[in-house]
Amino acid sequence: MRTPPEMARTFIDVEDRNSLFTRELRTQLRSADVDIVDTAAAATATLSIVFEQTDQRVLSVSARNVPTEYEVYYTIQYLIDAGTRRLIEPQTLTVTRSYTYDSTLVLGKAREEELLRNAIVEDLVRIVLKQIATL
Repeated sequence: MRTPPEMARTFIDVEDRNSLFTRELRTQLRSADVDIVDTAAAATATLSIVFEQTDQRVLSVSARNVPTEYEVYYTIQYLIDAGTRRLIEPQTLTVTRSYTYDSTLVLGKAREEELLRNAIVEDLVRIVLKQIATL
């Protein structure tokens, strides 16, 4: 990823510094030679995660009213400032994945949901990095 000079030293302003998304974003930015700093004063840019939410919802149920399919989603809203300049206006991104559910395979389905959530986070980070690369 080509990072713009404004992003050389970036502060990530987020409520939950240990969320799946924030951890992956930090890792990928470091891989792109971005220095992640601890304060906004030391930064050339501030990447603000305004909103972050992940959950699942029922997509379909059986004739016996038992869930048979779920959708996992992850939504973020972010913006990037460099001093007094706004580099990226607030952007809201949502990525979803669905999976079938079988109550006899609860442990396997919990692991499948975890893997889907991780894949969703990787996709979200990839989208954010592509938007940064266009600066």
